[in-house]
Amino acid sequence: MEEKKYRIESDLLGELKVPADAYYGVQTQRALNNYHISRKRMRDYPDYVIAIAYVKLAAIQTNHALGVINDEISGAIEQACKEIIDGKLHDQFPVDMMQGGAGTSVNMNANEVIANRALEIMGHKKGEYQYCYPNDHVNCGQSTNDVYPTTIRLAVIRLNKALVASLTGLISALRYKADEYKDAIKMGRTQLQDAVPMTFGQEFNAYADNLEEELLNLERNIKLLHEINMGGTAIGTGLNAVPGFAKLCAANLSRLTGENFVSSPDLVEATPDTGAYVSYSSALKRLAVKLSKFCNDLRLMASGPRCGLHEINLPAMAPGSSIMPGKVNPVIPEVVNQTCFKVIGNDTTITFAAEAGQLELNVMEPVITESLFESEIWLSNAIDTLTEKCILGITINKEHTYDMVKHSIGIVTALNPYIGYKNSTKCAKEAFETGKSVYDVVLEKGLMTKEELDTALDPKNMLQGHKFSYKNRNPEK
Repeated sequence: MEEKKYRIESDLLGELKVPADAYYGVQTQRALNNYHISRKRMRDYPDYVIAIAYVKLAAIQTNHALGVINDEISGAIEQACKEIIDGKLHDQFPVDMMQGGAGTSVNMNANEVIANRALEIMGHKKGEYQYCYPNDHVNCGQSTNDVYPTTIRLAVIRLNKALVASLTGLISALRYKADEYKDAIKMGRTQLQDAVPMTFGQEFNAYADNLEEELLNLERNIKLLHEINMGGTAIGTGLNAVPGFAKLCAANLSRLTGENFVSSPDLVEATPDTGAYVSYSSALKRLAVKLSKFCNDLRLMASGPRCGLHEINLPAMAPGSSIMPGKVNPVIPEVVNQTCFKVIGNDTTITFAAEAGQLELNVMEPVITESLFESEIWLSNAIDTLTEKCILGITINKEHTYDMVKHSIGIVTALNPYIGYKNSTKCAKEAFETGKSVYDVVLEKGLMTKEELDTALDPKNMLQGHKFSYKNRNPEK
C-alpha cells in the first residue's frame, strides 16, 4: 500500500501536515481536526461552494480594478474562481457545517483552495504561497465577517429559486385538480362538523390561493438578503479595504450573478445584523405551517376507506402495516408533515442564534447557515414529492360525497333565508334525533312546498347566491 504523502504548512499555531495533493491548506486542516459535529460538509451544498467562489471572484475583480492586485495574480485567481463556479474542486471543501469561529474556517477553506489552484495556473506548486497567498491575495480587502454573510445571502438566494420552482409546481397541480373536479360536490366542514356544501374545485383552488400567497411572501423576504456588507471587513469600518471597494464589489457581484446586490449604507450596522435571516426563516416557517395544515386535510379527507370520510383517494405508495393486511397509509402527506416540523424547529434555532450575537459580530452564523439551507432544501424536496407522488394522482369519490351532502343535516343552513334561523334549528334538531332527513321534516311541518324545497336544497344551487324574499318568511311558525 502506497504511503500517503503530505506537505508541511504553518499558521499562528505552528506547523501541520496537509495531504500533498489537497488544494486546501493548514487552516482547513485544523477545521477538519477540530469539527466532527454535523458530518455535513460544505461540499454537500454545491450552491454554497459556488456562492463563495462568486464572492471571491467579485472581490478579486474589484481589487484588480482598484490597482491593488497585479494582472498575473488576479488573472489566476479569477480563473480558479470560475472553475469552482463551473463545478470543479468542490471536493476540496470538506469543512463541517457546524463550527466555531464565525465562519473563518469556511472563508479560509475558499482562500486556500483558490490560492493553490491559482499557483498551479501560474506554474507553481501547491503551498508556494510566496507567489499567491491565501490571506494577502485571495482575501485582500476582506474579512470572514463580510465574506461569510455575503456568501450565505447568495447561497440562500440561489436555493430560494429552487424552492419557488417547487412551490409553483405544487400550485399548478392543485389548479389542475381544481379544474378536473370543479363540479364534484362535497360537504364543507367547520370544527369537523357539517357546515355547507362546496365543490372540490373550490377547495383545491383555495389551497392553491393559500400557497400562492407564500410565493409573494418569499419574494418579499428574499429581497432583504440583497443588502451586503462586503468592504466592511472585520467590524464594518473598512479597515484594510481600499476606498471604493464596498460599492464596486457589490456592483461586480450583481453583474456576475444577475442579482441586484447593494452595499449597506452602514457597514458597521450590517456586520452583526442577522435580521434578514430571521425574516426569511419566518417566511419558510409560515410556508411550512400552511403546507402541514394542507397535508393534515389530505389525510383527513382520505381517512377510511370504510370507516372514515373517504372523500378522496391518495395514490397508494406503500403497504401500510406489517400486521394488518390491505392497509395503505398516507405516507407522502406524513413525510411532508414531518419535514414541516423540522423547518419550524430550524426557525426556532435561527431565532436563538440571531439573538445570541454580541457587540460587533454574531458568531452563531454557522448554525443559522446550516438551518436555512436545510429548511430550503428539505421543503423543496418535500414539495416535489408531494406534487409528483400524491397530488397529481388524487381521485375523488364523487357518488359518496354527493350522497353525504344530500343526507347532511348541515344543508339546513340553506333554509335560513326562507324559514328563519329558529325554524331551521328545530328542523335540524328533529332530523338529528329521529334520523329523518331535513327534507322530510320541513315538508311535515308545512314550512315550504315541495317545489320551493327542491330548489332551495339543490346542492348545486347552494353553491351560489340566490334570490329569496324575507317579507313572506315567518320565523316563528
